[in-house]
This record gives sequence, structure tokens and C-alpha cells, in this order.
Amino acid sequence: MRRRRFAVRFLKFLLPAAALALMSAIVLWPEFERTGESARLSFRRLSRAAPEAVRVVDPRYQGIDDTGRPFNVTAFTASQQGSSNVVDLEAPRGDMTLTNGGWVLLDSKTGRLDRNENILDLWGDVTIWQDDGTLIETQQARVDVKEGHAEGDSPVAAQGSFGTLTGEGFRLRDRGAVVVFTGNARAVLEGSR
Repeated sequence: MRRRRFAVRFLKFLLPAAALALMSAIVLWPEFERTGESARLSFRRLSRAAPEAVRVVDPRYQGIDDTGRPFNVTAFTASQQGSSNVVDLEAPRGDMTLTNGGWVLLDSKTGRLDRNENILDLWGDVTIWQDDGTLIETQQARVDVKEGHAEGDSPVAAQGSFGTLTGEGFRLRDRGAVVVFTGNARAVLEGSR
């Protein structure tokens, strides 16, 4: 009888403890598996394989032009294939300082920056703002970031304090000081009377 009482008391503690251990193992099993996988991944040698592409979120490319004026190129994302210095940009935006202390701001849906040549190609809803209130819109533009030139052969529309202008293309020189509209251009000038 004594043995039986001892066995019953012993099982009263052993069975709930075993049930608790079993439930804990069921709940924690996925964690044990994840820990094992990450441990295996952490010991792999990755130094031999070079990445095929690099993707960066919120990149910034800064520089100084030939006359010492700063310029910046930013984007939502940038991706670079292999060891090339050509970077594909999503939602790029560039700003340049003018000689007179003003600024020019460019943006578009997509772009490509050739870092060796300092050329920024823009596509899709390209917009160029100047601090004097001038706004130029087109679908494609090529910007020489170091020289401060921009050009495009897609239809272009501009508006500012002078009025409105449309053309078949444009050439922007001297960081926006000179803008030439190419092809069949039409201007509606507004002036004070």
C-alpha cells in the first residue's frame, strides 16, 4: 500500500511535468529549426562569390564641378550590375548650384548615372525647376552633371515669368543660364504693359 501511495504521489508530479515539457517542445520546435538553419548559413563561405548586382536604398552621389560648385544626385533606389560604374536609378533627383548662387533641380521616374563620365540620363516625366520660377517638362533628358549642361530631343514645354514655350527638344547650357528650344518651337510671351 505504501508503494502504491508513493507511486500515485510521484505520478501526480511526473505526468503534469511531462505534459508541460511536451507542450513546450511543440511550441518551441519551429524556433529550434530556425536557429539550426541560421547557424548553418552563418558558416558558409561567401567570400569567393562576387555579387551579380548591388541594390542600395536612398543613395546619394555628391561632387564638385570644374568651377568648384557642388552638385548632388539622389534616388529612391539604385542598382549596379557587376563591377560597372553605371548605376540604374529609381526616382532620381539632381540639384546643381548656379554661378549667381541660384539653383537648378531635376527629377524623373527613372534614370541612369554613369559615374565615370558624370552623365545622368533621365526618362519619364522629366522636370527641371530653376530658382527663378522657370519649369521645363519633357520625357527624356541627358545631363552632364560636371559641366552643368542638359539636353533632350523629346517634345518639351516650359513656363515661367516670361510666358510659355513649347518645342521639339531643348539644350540647357551654363547650368540653366542659356536655354535653347530646338525644332518647331512656339512661344507665348507675357510682359508688363
